[in-house]
Amino acid sequence: MRRGLFSLGDLPAWCALNDVKFIDVKIANISGRGYGLVAEKHLANEDDDSDTITILTAPRELILSTDGVEEYAKESKDFRQLLDAAGHQSTRGDILLFLLVQIVLSSPDYEGGHGPSTPWTQYFSLLPREVPTPTMWTESDLVLLKGTSLEPAVSAKLAALTKEFDNLRAKAAGLPFWNELLSIDESITVQDWVFLDALYRSRSLGLPKSGDSMVPCLDLANHSSQPTAYFDENDKGEAVLKLRQGSSVVEGGEITIDYGHNKSPAEMLFSYGFIDPDSTARSLVWPLEPLDDDPLALAKLRAFGALPQLRLQEDDKGTPYWTAPFVYLMCLNEEDGLQFRVLQETDGSRHLSMSWQDVDITDKPSTIQDLIKDHELHQIFELRAVTVVLNIVQQKLEELTNAKGSVPEAAKTEALQAASYLRSLETEIVTKSLQVLEEQTNKLLQDETVITYLQAMGSDENELGAEAANDEDDFS
Repeated sequence: MRRGLFSLGDLPAWCALNDVKFIDVKIANISGRGYGLVAEKHLANEDDDSDTITILTAPRELILSTDGVEEYAKESKDFRQLLDAAGHQSTRGDILLFLLVQIVLSSPDYEGGHGPSTPWTQYFSLLPREVPTPTMWTESDLVLLKGTSLEPAVSAKLAALTKEFDNLRAKAAGLPFWNELLSIDESITVQDWVFLDALYRSRSLGLPKSGDSMVPCLDLANHSSQPTAYFDENDKGEAVLKLRQGSSVVEGGEITIDYGHNKSPAEMLFSYGFIDPDSTARSLVWPLEPLDDDPLALAKLRAFGALPQLRLQEDDKGTPYWTAPFVYLMCLNEEDGLQFRVLQETDGSRHLSMSWQDVDITDKPSTIQDLIKDHELHQIFELRAVTVVLNIVQQKLEELTNAKGSVPEAAKTEALQAASYLRSLETEIVTKSLQVLEEQTNKLLQDETVITYLQAMGSDENELGAEAANDEDDFS
């Protein structure tokens, strides 16, 4: 459906009508950053003992949260039906359904009769038509992510969004109005759903009382690794923006908040469409797959109960380290003391049980790294894990390097710059991690327990080889 029009010039009247208050700040179009908040005069909160200075307030009624969605469902029969049919799964899902309604209500194609408009209906038309997150990129743009940690993440997200939208259409099939929009006329498509998801991820806030929410005008505050303001909720339930203690903003200077100073470059690009060049957070995450020849692979995945991941991260001194609890499960087998059993309860239900050295660890699979430390072959297990991670990191570095020159002609400049920056940051982390892993491997190979174990394994293999040769001679 066509989007409605609501200009920045109309916003002051909207704010006055809906009791959104700006105190010595205003909205401005900031070069290279879109809309943002700037100070109308010099603002300072330099005394740590002084009261915090509030510079924006939005009434509780405008906070789009779980409660806000439920309040609107009381007013709109059509939305209530959609929410009951396809919602109540998560805060995000319910808010996306609310925003879906705003697409309809704000469109010039809407003929009325299917729910009252809200302040959000107009404000929704002010929000950007495009969000620069990778899920909104074209196919040519997505090629630029090849080899980076975002390649599998974006692919999985797009597949999940497509599945969500298909489920939405199926659940709304019995609702004539929504079925017509989603399935018959297809006035609302999966591209709209992807857009709403990107809008939510890039603009939602974690309010201390209301939880994950969207707040008009407050969501215009841009990010900085050295923010001058923070958001909160006051005793009236209003969402407020306050100047940080010790902060000072000159007249015309931008008011900024922190979107998450610990978020990795990939997380920032994935959720907000940009990478903070001033951030010191350096990490990346890859999904893990079980070893191809592991007969216990499916049992390990089921017992682990979470998405297996490998995380590479740098500490405060820039030294990389890795974490991957599932890797230790990958490297253990029945001969080591890892066992699986299917238990049947008195009610007939069955569940998978996992034990290590005859101790049940079904409820704590991610602690296996700590549990093996007391085993006499601990260093052997550690070597196996380090070797697996080393092989993965070597492969990933090769993928990052080989895909470096692949630039489709149709790729957008903004996407190329963001993807190139991400690739350079991740290549640096992977290269440094590879060096650390090689050092860990060499150190483990010098351990007495490891040396003795490998010598014994070599002796066993030689004996097996000799027996095989003898058997061959006898057969001849």
